[in-house]
Amino acid sequence: MARELVDLLWRDHPAAPSGGGRGPRAKVSTTRTVEEAVALADAEGLDGLTVRRLAARLGVAANAVYTHVGSRDDLLVLMADLVRTRRRRRPSAHDDWRSRVRELAEAELALHAAHPWLVDVTDQRTAFGPGTIADYDHQLHALDGTGLDDVDRDAALTFVTDFVRASARARRPAAYDDRMATVWASWSERLATYVGDTHPLARRVGAAAGAAMQAPASAEHAWCFGLERVLDAIEALVRANGR
Repeated sequence: MARELVDLLWRDHPAAPSGGGRGPRAKVSTTRTVEEAVALADAEGLDGLTVRRLAARLGVAANAVYTHVGSRDDLLVLMADLVRTRRRRRPSAHDDWRSRVRELAEAELALHAAHPWLVDVTDQRTAFGPGTIADYDHQLHALDGTGLDDVDRDAALTFVTDFVRASARARRPAAYDDRMATVWASWSERLATYVGDTHPLARRVGAAAGAAMQAPASAEHAWCFGLERVLDAIEALVRANGR
């Protein structure tokens, strides 16, 4: 029977219960089980991650997977924490907080790009994991020197990471993404004929934005614009605190 999730998250800590007992030694470890689950999700998304397929990759029976993870939901938490545990964290070389926060946002976006399934793991129990806590501590330092109290510092970081998560979701590949510029060029004039003088504001703004981006929307433009607005909002809070 699998240990409690909190013990599984901290399984490499000296204080963690061993989970050992009588009987034959397990063919695979919990860590390898989670590693293979991450590899499967990276390749095929969470829809492709089933206990049966994971067991096949590990060369064990499906019920053996549950000796390492209590449930599929627990497995997703372990996966999310593992990718955070193994990411590289370096002290920022920037002196100003805006540059540091921009840097952490870009690093967080890169993590989601490497593991697109991560955006769908919304289980708040990830907060109990060692990798997630290490990330949280590291990212909080980006706001050093702002004068924000602990509650506002936490809220500001959440504001940034929520924006990153939304941006990561918007950037996930979808049908026609690679053909949108061609579709836009082919359909824009015809669309203008259909719309005519109806919805004049939408037509004017949509035409201007579409001409600039060669598509109805641009994830990159939305990212650059949105991140600056997030930083502006935090800066307003910093100024209100007298910094």
